[in-house]
Amino acid sequence: MNELLLSKRLLTVANEIPIGSKIADIGSDHAYLPCYAVLNGIVSSAIAGEVNEGPFQSAQKQVNKLNLQGYIDVRKGNGLEVINPEDVNVITIAGMGGQLICEILEEGKDKLTKVNRLILQPNVAASNVRKWLIENDWELINEQILEEDGKIYEVLTAERGIPDNPYRDVQKKAAAILLGPFLMKTNNAAFKKKWSLELSNWKKILKQLEQATVTEELVTKRKEIEENIRMVEEVFKQ
Repeated sequence: MNELLLSKRLLTVANEIPIGSKIADIGSDHAYLPCYAVLNGIVSSAIAGEVNEGPFQSAQKQVNKLNLQGYIDVRKGNGLEVINPEDVNVITIAGMGGQLICEILEEGKDKLTKVNRLILQPNVAASNVRKWLIENDWELINEQILEEDGKIYEVLTAERGIPDNPYRDVQKKAAAILLGPFLMKTNNAAFKKKWSLELSNWKKILKQLEQATVTEELVTKRKEIEENIRMVEEVFKQ
């Protein structure tokens, strides 16, 4: 993978960026995504944000190598602290856990005043991201799920709007938050594989819990897993 040939995962993220955008790629690593977006005329400018020194240096080297300093500003800092509200109108965050993405967005809320699109690729816990979007008046407008190198990824795109819109046509909102309202309808091979594996894992956990000492916490956990199993199996039957 490089700035000319992105991974399928990052290409999916790049394809969600509107032409002419000013983006901030948080956790940019080698800055492949912003470099690709500039070189392909997708964005007019970009910020590559990194909190760790190693990836920050890698991003700087990449930008300098391609002579893109006039288009991409590599900044070191935690989350959205690397941007000013007027700097960008699109935020991309890819390759992190869903909970960490939520924390970055929550802590940087004041930096989102001029942002009109979020493109988020959580490696796990995408449902946490959907909950955050609902609670903060962002409307999920698209979702994609794909498999690459044996791993399954979800890409969530949101804009300011009516958070409940994508959940109006689903039978149960909790199921849609867990599985994704758009992904449930697409129901492609990656979706089926992901949730078949989750079902298998949950059922193994339930068997293990049968041997554990009963506590209030265990009972709560068992009920949560059983409800998740029920919701996924209902979707599979449709």
